[in-house]
Amino acid sequence: MSLREQIEQLVDRESAEYSQADFALFNEFKASLNRGEIRAAERNADGQWHTNAWVKRGILLGFRMGSIVEITPPGAILQFLDKHTYPIRKFSTDDRVRIVPGGSSIRDGAYIAPGVVCMPPMFVNAGAYLDEGTMIDSHALVGSCAQVGKRVHLSAAAQIGGVLEPAGAMPVIIEDDVIVGGNCGVYEGAIVRERAVLAAGVIITGSTPVFDLVREQVYRRNGDTPLEIPVGAVVVPGARAVQTEKGREWGLSLYAPVIVKYRDQKTDAATQLEDLLR
Repeated sequence: MSLREQIEQLVDRESAEYSQADFALFNEFKASLNRGEIRAAERNADGQWHTNAWVKRGILLGFRMGSIVEITPPGAILQFLDKHTYPIRKFSTDDRVRIVPGGSSIRDGAYIAPGVVCMPPMFVNAGAYLDEGTMIDSHALVGSCAQVGKRVHLSAAAQIGGVLEPAGAMPVIIEDDVIVGGNCGVYEGAIVRERAVLAAGVIITGSTPVFDLVREQVYRRNGDTPLEIPVGAVVVPGARAVQTEKGREWGLSLYAPVIVKYRDQKTDAATQLEDLLR
């Protein structure tokens, strides 16, 4: 049987006890995640993303199989307890990943491509996928199953939300060459298309309407179709007036992300990362 068939069979078994062979199978599954051979979501040839629900079920299986153990490093003051199936992932210099000293951690079962730079402190959860040349800045989070493309810059305190359940739910997608500004948050399966720029403080959720001043459109999630930030869009934090009687009386406004332009040479010059940093 294929790895997928074996994992789905083990998931369906819903056992309370697992054999050495079961744990060996799960470790093989995690190793495939670590190598980037399987992932929680993938893009079709037509550019549309789809969820690999069986992979997400396999990740959830690990939590079910795991028992809580102490994982405190020798001599450490702080104590750490977690499921033994998801230890901190180990790297070697052959992986060509930079993990700068200072309190970062990457959970086993996450793909970190060569050329990724991790600035402390940051955290990457199981099932996440980070492609080549991406930089994760200080205090940034990449949640479970989030998919991050090549040469992405996740600025300080950026939050890329994760999702495991339901298994069919789309994780957050950040495509190639995207700039995610400081204190940004992208959640609930939103898709940020390639070369987009999210200015500092922009919050994108699955239910957030995004107002495009350039194309005079409003983008929303439509049923199972996720919210998408268009290719090359430059998004800034904005506000829209509350039009109810009390809203006008009190002068209230609601947060609204606004597309003010599309990426050009001036934007590229302002957002370009020095290759030396990588």
